[in-house]
Amino acid sequence: MGLLANYPIALAPGMGENFFFVFTLCGVATAAGGFKLTWAEALALTTITGGLFLLLSVVGFRSMVLNAIPDALKSGIAAGIGLLIARAGFENSNLLGALSSASLGGFVHNPAAWVALIGLAVTLLLLARRLRGAILIGILAATGAALLLGRTAWRMPVAMPRGLGQTAGGVFGGFAHLGDAFISGKAMEIVAFFVILLFMDLFDTVGTLVGVTRRAGLMVDGKLPRAEAALASDAAGTVIGGCLGSSTVTSYVESVIGVQAGARTGLAAIVTGICLLGAMFFQPLVGMVMGDFSGAGGRVFPTISAALIVVGAMMLRAIREIDWDDVTEYLPAFLTVVVMPLTMSIAAGIAIGFVSYAVGKLLSGKPRKCPLLVYVFAVLFILRYALPAML
Repeated sequence: MGLLANYPIALAPGMGENFFFVFTLCGVATAAGGFKLTWAEALALTTITGGLFLLLSVVGFRSMVLNAIPDALKSGIAAGIGLLIARAGFENSNLLGALSSASLGGFVHNPAAWVALIGLAVTLLLLARRLRGAILIGILAATGAALLLGRTAWRMPVAMPRGLGQTAGGVFGGFAHLGDAFISGKAMEIVAFFVILLFMDLFDTVGTLVGVTRRAGLMVDGKLPRAEAALASDAAGTVIGGCLGSSTVTSYVESVIGVQAGARTGLAAIVTGICLLGAMFFQPLVGMVMGDFSGAGGRVFPTISAALIVVGAMMLRAIREIDWDDVTEYLPAFLTVVVMPLTMSIAAGIAIGFVSYAVGKLLSGKPRKCPLLVYVFAVLFILRYALPAML
């Protein structure tokens, strides 16, 4: 991404795609048993998706979709991603539970909330004084608080990674098995899940590129320069990741934290990649920063909560660019903003935004105000959510 597209956007396995891979494609821990592909077959399906996306990126189709998104939805996507990030910050700190408590006890017995609040206070102070690195220093301050509370401990920082021996190359056997499953009567299901993977990756990536580059001020007249290169980088990541043993690789919305710190070029993506490569050898140190906290759904990570909450707040400024006098503009944008954090899915927010925007323009007698691609994808989104229910 840094070398080819020169954008400050990091690539990594998408979390929504991870869950879809494990619980739907492979049917792990689901009552209905899921689709029951082996992990190698699911990797093959993921890699095929990445290959098709690479082709679509080269011919310019994906950039056409990105640039066809109306300005109101672009603003809604950016703000919605901000709320999604902020919600993750609140959930990673148990803050919502502490604030809903009827007494101070909600905080007294909630060390995760204290750690997050300390990190938030330090970040707020440093941002108010316009000091560079405020977000990173806030994370370090929260880690220090976790040390004082006994929720983390110093440990030897270096350890050798386990390597890729168990997964690398498994996809090639998966291709043959997937072909057998296709021939044996599962063709309809495989095609349906292939389409779902396409939609998830397409609109997670498009949404992230819109949100991050809009926040960075990198869009020109509502369009993203070098969009094809950015999308091709993303697709190549999925192909390479599938061959190594990873689910769908996508552009990461957390890149906006780097943008807020001043990142504007691909140098940030290159440095991020190098740091992540190095982090494989410093897993104990990363574990120390994360701490040992528990929440209602398992482990939580309050040391990074302040960063997520602050960046989420910064991204909300995008809503001021919405035309609040036109209901066919502001209502689809509002639905996009709200649905993203409620579902914790960028694609779901874009889906309801596209559908409501197309319907609004049709019902208001302004059908030509809506790009043709928005109509097409509105129909496809309806089918995307209807198909699994029909299978």
